[in-house]
Amino acid sequence: MTTITPLALPEVLLITPKRHGDARGWFAETWSRRTLGEAGVTCDFVQDNQAYNARKGTVRGLHFQTAPHPQAKLIRALRGAIYDVAVDVRPGSPTFGQWVGAELTAEGGEQLLVPRGFAHGYCTLTDDCELFYKVDGLYAPDCEGGVLWNDPDLAIDWPVEPADAITSDKDKILPRLKDMPEAIFE
Repeated sequence: MTTITPLALPEVLLITPKRHGDARGWFAETWSRRTLGEAGVTCDFVQDNQAYNARKGTVRGLHFQTAPHPQAKLIRALRGAIYDVAVDVRPGSPTFGQWVGAELTAEGGEQLLVPRGFAHGYCTLTDDCELFYKVDGLYAPDCEGGVLWNDPDLAIDWPVEPADAITSDKDKILPRLKDMPEAIFE
């Protein structure tokens, strides 16, 4: 049976599908509308994405999409391991600006459900890391946004020193959460 664990921000779920194994290997049901629906997850996933990261210490994020094209994400590692982070960026939310993180490994099969209204980012814990994630909204460049991954106000406990992090030029210049116009999230 799939294990579903709400994290400190209870909208963010750690989902660990049961693996059924024998001498040949194992099988796992990684997404079931029925199983997750019984737990209150009603995402209608419309797109699958895959990402490869060559080096340990690669940081991507913190990314989100705004209305009218927000996205929830269900992330898992196919190879290697990541430290996955979700930040509440919903104006007026009692947990606005708070974050949670979880380690996702290919070996363990853990997945993180990042709901709409949360920024998402990760740091690779291994070289040759490959991720797979489902989203419930199509990519809309005019609605993409982000928050600086190492925003000191968020104080995310990343497993890499800022000077050692491998990031994109785009992610290096994202604004701090406090500098984002509130209207962007509405």
